[in-house]
Amino acid sequence: MTDNETRDTLIAGGHVVDPLVGYDGPGDILLSGGFVSVVGEGLSPKGDTEVVDATGCYVFPGLIDMHVHLRQPGREDKETIRTGTMAAAAGGFTSVVAKANTFLVMDNPAVVEFVLSTAEREGYANVWPVGSITEGLKGFGRLSEVGGLKRAGVVALSDDGVPVVNSDVMARALEYSADFDVPVITHSEDYGLSGGGSIDEGTASFSTGLAGIPPEAEEIPVARDIELQRAYGGKLHVAHVSAIGTLERVRRAKEDGLDITCETAPHYLTLTADRVAGFDTSAKMNPPLRKEEDRQALVAGVADGTVDCIVTDHAPHTVWEKAEPFETAPFGVVGLETSVFLIYTYLVKTGVVSVSRMVELMSANPARRLGLEGRGTLAPGSRADVTVFDPRPEFLVASDEFKSRGKNSPYVGEKLSGKVVHVWVNGRRVVRGGEIIEE
Repeated sequence: MTDNETRDTLIAGGHVVDPLVGYDGPGDILLSGGFVSVVGEGLSPKGDTEVVDATGCYVFPGLIDMHVHLRQPGREDKETIRTGTMAAAAGGFTSVVAKANTFLVMDNPAVVEFVLSTAEREGYANVWPVGSITEGLKGFGRLSEVGGLKRAGVVALSDDGVPVVNSDVMARALEYSADFDVPVITHSEDYGLSGGGSIDEGTASFSTGLAGIPPEAEEIPVARDIELQRAYGGKLHVAHVSAIGTLERVRRAKEDGLDITCETAPHYLTLTADRVAGFDTSAKMNPPLRKEEDRQALVAGVADGTVDCIVTDHAPHTVWEKAEPFETAPFGVVGLETSVFLIYTYLVKTGVVSVSRMVELMSANPARRLGLEGRGTLAPGSRADVTVFDPRPEFLVASDEFKSRGKNSPYVGEKLSGKVVHVWVNGRRVVRGGEIIEE
């Protein structure tokens, strides 16, 4: 949908958190003309400025999810740009990064332009497309035309959903990532080790009889990509880290000075492979949930800075697809409407990280890695992407209340803390009082 005329808005009395500029304390924010105008204490409204009371709430830059599957064009039965961005706004996200593995692959400018134009008309959040590394998202063969994709508006390259199995193709992609200043986001999977598996290899696979996927299926491709980056340069971002070995590889690469970042998702921080003991397909994902020691290592990596970003890997599927037997049901969970509440409940309330670190992981760092200027901060002159978060309420996760068409969440029925009270995207209010403003 197109932007409405925006009036000046004063968000008053909140606790402002902006790790990019080091602001963490009481403050007011004036939004004007789609931008942040002033940040400070004791600001007074002028003229017909709307005043929004944020007492008791955190006010931070709109969250940015750099790993989302919007499914459109081609699988609108799973999700659309409209429903996906509504889910994003409901979860406090003002920007989502749309992966290339749509039915019509984002390997050419026409598909990218379709996604952007649809988002402009119908979206409730900014949509930043990812271009596929290879034509047809095959993981081998010809590279997509990176220059044309970059001009069309992509912010990264990724064949997420399939691994780039050809090392020469990955080497060339890394070279292009340096030339065009876009990160390469990996899907790290060794088919020889993961093929046919659907659950973590170990106690979970033995007890269920399901074929397992060992952590080495993730770690070995990451090791390859790090060595390729060492040789060819470029910007490397490791997606959905699930295992200790992968995390250690990334940590050592950072110590060596490589331009590498990584992400993990709330489910790897809060769940283990035990969750699928009852063959619940809502907890089937790729890479799979791992062991408790992996979960603890990832939590520590979030706290010590090894993990740069927390993403949802929002992957909606139809109810009937997820109703298939575990082995044949598709991988993937939804997460846009639970992510910030999970991180606040499990990591902030327990003292593992601060609210500022949460915002860094879910807004500032994604903006920085993707080169989204004017996003991920509330500094004067930045775009007015703002989230007001009340930490006090508690609620039970109910999938029938999701704005997303996907209902495949492993957290249904769980009690979480927090409420997204207000959201502005480019100065346009899309959430008011906890409710989506539908147009």
